[in-house]
Amino acid sequence: RRENTILCIFKYKAGVQNLGFFRLTKTRLSLKKSYKIYYGEFIMANDTQTSIEAAVFRRLLAHLDDHKDVQNIDLMNLANFCRNCLSKWYVVAAESNHTSIEYEQAREIVYGMPYSEWKEKHQPPATEQQLQAFSERQS
Repeated sequence: RRENTILCIFKYKAGVQNLGFFRLTKTRLSLKKSYKIYYGEFIMANDTQTSIEAAVFRRLLAHLDDHKDVQNIDLMNLANFCRNCLSKWYVVAAESNHTSIEYEQAREIVYGMPYSEWKEKHQPPATEQQLQAFSERQS
């Protein structure tokens, strides 16, 4: 019986990191560590996946921070989520990991400062067009 061993690698700024390996056979998949399967093709160590997801989340927060001109109502109108949604999801994720965090604490993580301060500095009143689009989206 023929077996193929595949080495998964992930390139990042500092170089190349070995994610581990897996062995494919016709009847089974033998794993060395704990892995998740994606679309039956790619396997990644759970801790590596979590690390990558955390980096993506941090990049999303940095991107939103770099684009403060994009208002929450614009995000809601276009994508049906906003910075406040991210804060709520943060609280839920913390709770699912048996960690308690208050909504305002999560908002401070997402906004990079207390929400009241961010709102005062960066959030102008919503325009009639934004409010109308929001109302139509919610209907």
